[in-house]
Amino acid sequence: MTKKQKNLLIRIIVAAIFFVPLYLISEGIIAVALPQWALIALFLIPYLTVGHDILRKAALGIKNRKVFDECFLMTVATVGAIALGEYGEGVAVMLLYQVGELFQSYAVGRSRRNISELMDIRPDYANLEGEDGAFERVDPDEVEVGSIIVIEPGEKVPIDGVIVEGASALNTSALTGESKPMDVTVDDAVLSGSINLSGVLRVRTTAEFDESTASKILDLVENAASRKSKSENFISKFARVYTPFVCYAALALAIIPPLFCMISGVGLAGYASAGALWREWILRACTFLVISCPCAVVISVPLSFFAGLGGASNQGILIKGSNYLETLSQVRTVAFDKTGTITKGSFEVTAVHHNPIDAQRVLEYAALAECHSSHPISLSLKRAYGKYIDQSRVADVQELSGHGILAKVDGMDVAVGNEKLMNRVGVAFQHCHHVGTIIHVAVGGEYAGHIVISDELKEHARDAMAALKRAGVERTVMLTGDAKSVAEQVARDVGLTDFRAELLPQDKVACVESLLRESRGGAKLAFVGDGINDAPVLSRADVGIAMGALGSDAAIEAADIVLMDDDPLKIAKAIKISRKCLRIVKQNIGFALAVKAVCLVLSALGLANMWIAIIADVGVMILAVLNAIRCLFVKQL
Repeated sequence: MTKKQKNLLIRIIVAAIFFVPLYLISEGIIAVALPQWALIALFLIPYLTVGHDILRKAALGIKNRKVFDECFLMTVATVGAIALGEYGEGVAVMLLYQVGELFQSYAVGRSRRNISELMDIRPDYANLEGEDGAFERVDPDEVEVGSIIVIEPGEKVPIDGVIVEGASALNTSALTGESKPMDVTVDDAVLSGSINLSGVLRVRTTAEFDESTASKILDLVENAASRKSKSENFISKFARVYTPFVCYAALALAIIPPLFCMISGVGLAGYASAGALWREWILRACTFLVISCPCAVVISVPLSFFAGLGGASNQGILIKGSNYLETLSQVRTVAFDKTGTITKGSFEVTAVHHNPIDAQRVLEYAALAECHSSHPISLSLKRAYGKYIDQSRVADVQELSGHGILAKVDGMDVAVGNEKLMNRVGVAFQHCHHVGTIIHVAVGGEYAGHIVISDELKEHARDAMAALKRAGVERTVMLTGDAKSVAEQVARDVGLTDFRAELLPQDKVACVESLLRESRGGAKLAFVGDGINDAPVLSRADVGIAMGALGSDAAIEAADIVLMDDDPLKIAKAIKISRKCLRIVKQNIGFALAVKAVCLVLSALGLANMWIAIIADVGVMILAVLNAIRCLFVKQL
């Protein structure tokens, strides 16, 4: 509990201690004779104790010409009640209103603390190693790229880097939502915000602190609240119109009926005097004002979205704003990239076929030709060769986009690529009936065979598609640059409804635009990619989701949602979180407005007193806040 909350709680307790006996005395339950002026003075003690800040805010609002807010409504209603002799009700309204405010403040604080705890990844210091081997504790901002830092057991990784010495297990739960520790050793990348659990690590930094994963994530979460959903924007506009309207309606209720009665003479018989008539209708107007306070809606809707963002963060799902959370709830089509999204993206050579020369020689030519490339397929060829690559043997390297690579190896022309490349260099090739990426190799103008490279499905890929179907997603489509046979096999294995193969990056954008045109009834489309090659498509989709791109600039910049681990099962979970959040928002709006509408009519008819008004305001607000907090808690799929 914050200092401000503690202060309000003390004021509420003190006011309640004064109020309860005074109310019992005023109602005649306790027989104590007090003059009227003394009773008023005593009631003002708890009223001013608990409500002085509300009165001050109302006065400042009037001074700054921002009159119509809940503080103004409470001030007019309670001052009016006290002026009409309803001391107990006037003080009770202010007291219970502040109880509701305390409860709401605590709920918002709890939601914020949950997010802060989940994202408690900002490091306080870094152990910078000097030239003499000793290390100095410095601010992470002072560490330059390429520096060596030392991370001891129990410390947070302050900056992204690569391990140069040591082995350990890292707790990455704050980043990924995954509780299982990750084992790391020399040459493995480590991300800021992780916690070192065991061994001492020496790490060479690869980014400045401001560009590290922890800083990017914190910035993303902190700015999420600024991107408001349509529901939040509607409620803000609604409150700006609604509050002045009910104030004028209350004023009309206080003036028009008694004037009509006095002028026409209708209804006067029920009142002892004209003063009693005016008192009755002014009291109804004050009750009307208390009931009409829009706190339940104005507070619960943003809190629901804030809690939804927090609940998603807890699962390793970072959503950039409540507008994306709202759009995600309407997704009915999900399009996927293949490599790194549905498959692991870790290519391995599984066979060499139709090779007139030794298979190891085929791999050698392919690895040498690809020696300058960092493409995953090139890396897999170099791993399969497994020997030192002498780049001095390679010359005249020419990379042909969408085809492959031409190079001279030991003075011989070598072509490594797909069927298009073989057709281009005029080499007859053998078709392969195995499923996988097929790399054809030609040496000296003669066909040397082809290499089969396979990519494993992710562990939860099949479960992810089934979970999406259960979540109401009608269509799952894979967009890939791979051959049709590979795409067809993957689509069948994981249970996709459709696929498009042999696509270039610009073709993927065209496919997404086609899928968007096919969407019906306001249904939205999400695209899931690795956030680097797929940045244009991520931006074009209604919702862009970056998969397996932790720490990637392109992922965080282009995507609307970043999944902090490589698990496609989180997509269905994100959709379920968004739908639960929107469902709770609609429940709160509908419930609050329905209760207020009924009670406003009752107050105008004189059938609702201040106590019913308190229930309609504070009671509804507390129930709405409790309902909103449910967004923090996410069930497992």
